[in-house]
This record gives sequence, C-alpha cells and structure tokens, in this order.
Amino acid sequence: MGELAAGKTAVDAALFEGKEPVLQANNADTSKEDIGLTDTSNKPRSNLMSNVELSGFSATSSAGTITGTLGTRANKDITGAKIMQNRAADGVWSCTINGSGATGWKDKFIPTGCTAQ
Repeated sequence: MGELAAGKTAVDAALFEGKEPVLQANNADTSKEDIGLTDTSNKPRSNLMSNVELSGFSATSSAGTITGTLGTRANKDITGAKIMQNRAADGVWSCTINGSGATGWKDKFIPTGCTAQ
C-alpha cells in the first residue's frame, strides 16, 4: 500500500494544477503530469510491483484509480494481488484489495484502512 502513496500525492498535485495524471515519464505534453510511479520504459519504480496502471483520470475527471499488482519480489502468498487506490471526484481516497490473483491470499493480509474487493 505504501508503494502507491506517493502516487496519490502526485495525482492530487497534478489535478490541482489542472493537469491529467499519467504514468509516462517521458511525456512531453504539458497538459499531462507524470506521477512518478514508473520509469521511462513504464516499468514500476518499486521492485515489489510487477505492474502499475492508472484509470479514470482525465482533463475533465478528477475521479480515478491507481492499481498496483504485487510482483515476485513480494511475499509469495501475496504475489499477484492487486491494490487499488480509488479517488472520488471530491478528492477522498479509498483503498481496496483484490487478492484473487495471489495463490496464498488470506484476508488477514488486507492492510488497515483497506477493504476486500
């Protein structure tokens, strides 16, 4: 969950500046703002994530989701679980976890403040 926290702050900052949050570190479009979760080849900067995605955010929508998939450097029981940081249009963030992709998933792995999907 902490792996995506910086992304939440960067999304809020981009939206405050009237820009669309994106994951493209080499994006030259000044109407878009890289949130810093991926490198120039769009691979996650965190070695615990195998994939990071943004959905829903646009120039006209401040609601959206940052989704991180836990990779092979995470504990084997949680590898493949997805963490979703969901932003409502009013700026309130919530967290959901989908553990169905993890072979050893147990609900006790859900971090405080998150809910199961």
